[in-house]
Amino acid sequence: MRYHLCSVCGFCFAPEIQAWSREQFADSIYNDDYRFVDPEYVRDRPLGNARTLNDAFGGSKQHLRHLDYGGGSGLLSATLRELGWNSASYDPFVDVSTNARDLGTYDLVTAFEVFEHVPDIQVLLEELDALCRPDGLILFSTLLSDGQIAFGRKLTWWYASPRNGHISLFSTNSLTRWLSGKGLQVASMNANVHVACRTLPQWAEHLVGRA
Repeated sequence: MRYHLCSVCGFCFAPEIQAWSREQFADSIYNDDYRFVDPEYVRDRPLGNARTLNDAFGGSKQHLRHLDYGGGSGLLSATLRELGWNSASYDPFVDVSTNARDLGTYDLVTAFEVFEHVPDIQVLLEELDALCRPDGLILFSTLLSDGQIAFGRKLTWWYASPRNGHISLFSTNSLTRWLSGKGLQVASMNANVHVACRTLPQWAEHLVGRA
């Protein structure tokens, strides 16, 4: 499987897989064996992310409408609801009969380990932007490739993993370009966790202050 690297922004992608149909993704990647290549996907990651969100924003939960985009089984949202959150889950590969744009808008939209799986970044950003209120926040995770990928060097970075569905790899530059193209500002907490918004909501100021 070959990846292509943009010489301008450093965006790295696998065009062959990005051209697949939904059925091809379901057959070759998001099948019953996926839990073996990413065992944390089933339970550990959603539970850990739910704890992180509650620690960060639990004090404001009574004022927040939350959507977990790409939420798989919905465990993250179910855990937050048990903690008193108004939380819902949506996954394009699970909720195939649901149109994301019919879900309304949310104060907080999360997308954990989603960006690197998406074949069409424009569609993803359009949906996230439509789901997030103008004064809301998008919080997402994807590991940045800075220092890991370069022209003339064999791609050995562990995160470039077609079997895991990692087909869109972002540098800091490419992530900023993609999001600014939608009028969104982006800030990174670390190499893996990022936030995007038009105007930073007051209830999230403490989080961005850690960056």
